[in-house]
Formats: sequence, C-alpha cells, structure tokens
Amino acid sequence: MKKNTLIPLLLLIVFTIPIAKAAPTTILVYGDSLSANFGIPIETGWVTLLARRLKDQYTHYQVVNASISGETTLGGRNRIDQTLAAHNPGIIIIELGANDGLRGTAIQAIHENLATIIKKSQENNISVLLIGMQLPPNYGMSYTQKFKEIFTRLANDYQIPLVPFLFEGFADNPDFFLTDRLHPNEIAQPKILEIIWQTLEPIFKKH
Repeated sequence: MKKNTLIPLLLLIVFTIPIAKAAPTTILVYGDSLSANFGIPIETGWVTLLARRLKDQYTHYQVVNASISGETTLGGRNRIDQTLAAHNPGIIIIELGANDGLRGTAIQAIHENLATIIKKSQENNISVLLIGMQLPPNYGMSYTQKFKEIFTRLANDYQIPLVPFLFEGFADNPDFFLTDRLHPNEIAQPKILEIIWQTLEPIFKKH
C-alpha cells in the first residue's frame, strides 16, 4: 500500500520542478549614428524595429544597441574588447565606416580597424554580420570605389555574410533622408530593417 502511494508522489515532485529557460542569445548592434537613432525617435529606429520582430518571431534573441553617433572604425576598434565582455553576444552586426569615409580616412586604416573588430569577434565564437556602406561620387572615383571594396574584401577574407549597402534602393531619394541628406529618416527605417533582415535571418540557423 505504501509503495503504491509513493509512486504518484514522486511523479508529482518530478513534474512540478520548474524547467530553467535558456538564456537568450544577444544580438549586438555595433555602429554609428546610422544605427543610433540620430535625428529620429528611438522607437522608430531600425534597431528597435528589429527587437520587435524578434520578440514576435524569434523569442530566443535579444538586441543590445552599442552604437554611438559619430563613431569611427578606430573608435569601434578601441572599445570592442570591453563591449564584447560586457554583453557576451552570440551575433554582432558591425555597421561602421561611414564617418571614416566622409573624413577621407586612409583606406588601409579603415580596413585594418574593421578587420580587428571582426577577428576579435570571431575569436570569441561570435557570428559576424558586416554592413557595407558607399560614399557619394563627389569624394572622387578612386576613393569611393576603394572604400566600397573594403567591405567585400573583408567579407571574403573572413568568410562572413555581408549586406552590401545599407541604403540599397533608396540612397538617391531625398524623401528617405533628413535635411542633411546623410541620415535616414523615420520612413526609411523599415526599409533598412528589411535590407538587413535578408542576410541576418539565415544566421539564426547557426544558434
């Protein structure tokens, strides 16, 4: 009689023990003003829109935005160790280089800075998504072409997925930019998210 009552009791204990949920995988957005909501409300930025989409479709992910307006690739390189240690991401979206290009920074320096950020991320087993940028033609044919090629070279060298151009399909349309013609406005943010999402979503299969 005691044996029969003991079994249901044990089963009750087993099935009432709470199951610990796995910690969410962090997606770290590591960029400049193009990802830091410059000139627009935070809730309208593409990073916030990404977080909302993940909440609906991929609940195992969370987004941390470590972007800083005015950031350069050198600045990103200098703070990458501290940032990775603080957030321990599983995925990093690197969106840097635009400010370097606008300042005419040496191509080799931009390449080396981004390469260091990528290498440090990969050394920590972090999946990397690189965002490419392009410059207006008034910066000179030679420089603008070499700048564009930086991102392709890095993607090939380190075997990482690349979004070729953050403003693909609307770069020449002033309706999608603030009055400075450099920063995307609110209505451009959903477009930016879709451009990034096409390359970001396949990375989820690795996690």
